[in-house]
This record gives sequence, C-alpha cells and structure tokens, in this order.
Amino acid sequence: MVYFITGIDTGIGKTYVTGQLAAWLQRRGRRVITQKLVQTGNVGFSEDLQSHRAAMGAVEFPEDREGLTAPVILPYPCSPHLAAEMEGTQIDLERITRATRILNERYEVVLLEGAGGPAAPLRRGYWQLDYVADCGYRLILVSSGRLGSLNHTFLALEAAVRREVPVAGIVYNDYPPADPRIGADAREMMKEELVRFGFPPVLVEGEDDYRELFREVL
Repeated sequence: MVYFITGIDTGIGKTYVTGQLAAWLQRRGRRVITQKLVQTGNVGFSEDLQSHRAAMGAVEFPEDREGLTAPVILPYPCSPHLAAEMEGTQIDLERITRATRILNERYEVVLLEGAGGPAAPLRRGYWQLDYVADCGYRLILVSSGRLGSLNHTFLALEAAVRREVPVAGIVYNDYPPADPRIGADAREMMKEELVRFGFPPVLVEGEDDYRELFREVL
C-alpha cells in the first residue's frame, strides 16, 4: 500500500515525519520503504532519503542503489516543474510510477514523500495532488498550529475532496510549539474539518496515534 506524505508548506516537517513513521512501522514488523517523489536541490543523491534512512537505522537499501527510491533528482532548489525546465526537460511521471509500483510489489508499505505542498506543480497545470489522485494513493498531511496553518490545511483537504483523494489523517507538528490557546483550537478545528469533508478524524500528535493512520495495514 502506498501513502503519499505531503505538508501544508515547505519546512513543515514532512521529511522528519516520513522517517519516523517508517521507523515505527519497522518496529512493528512491517516491511516498509520510503521513496522521494522528486528531489530538487541535490545532484546524484537525495538528502531527504538520507534523513529517512537515518531514522530507520539503515545506511542504504538495495532499492536506493537501483534508483527506485529517488527516481528523479534535479539540481536547482525550486518547484519540481521549474527545476525540470531549467534542465531542459519535464518530470518523467511514468518513471516515478514504475518505480513506486516495483517498491509496492516488494514491500508491504511505501511511504512516498512529496516535494513541497500538495499544489506544487510537477508540470505546468498538473499538481502533485493530481498525480496522487491519478495513482489512487492515500494522503497523509503534515500540519501545525502556527499562524496560517488552518487556512493551508483546509484548502489542502478541500483540494483532496475535489480529486477524490482519500486522506488517512493529519500529522500535527508541534515544533516549535504554538501558543497554547491557538494550538488547542487548531487541533479541534482540524478534527472538525476532517469530519466535515468525510475523512476519519485522525489527528496524529505522537506515536500513540500512528496506528490510526495505518489501520489498513496493521
């Protein structure tokens, strides 16, 4: 099963979350691997993938050497569509899809980390969320209680509904901590909106909540 992990904004913590979720699944005996949809700002390696491996207690997977876990790496640190255009090319979506399919055949769970937020374009007029919808993946959204998070979170949920993308839940990143009153309200509102949009009211704040995200595979 493939879960697509994205965040409401750049720097929200989706790389950290991806690694922690993978490590948690490993400890429960699940065969899990992580993949980076598109890595920008690197040459020949994926720094996000390295972070996942550190969390999982592994230096490298065989699939890393095969190029399956980071099938598209682009040097310029910007939106995937622009990074590709600066190289005179387009994102090879079929290559990514084939790599994910192979991983999904070898492992019980694939955690596919996106690049930027759900509306970050892979090609002009084609968002990452469009790709997730086309592939039929489940979405895990990383959010927080910082100012602006509610707006970005609700828009992401609405975009998922419009594309019929199932949302497994929201991972709430409390670092750095928000004002206690703002944080409490944000948590409550996010659960309410998940229900309003027809998704399970799964708001993950720590390992005790991880099981709810992965109820289909545990």
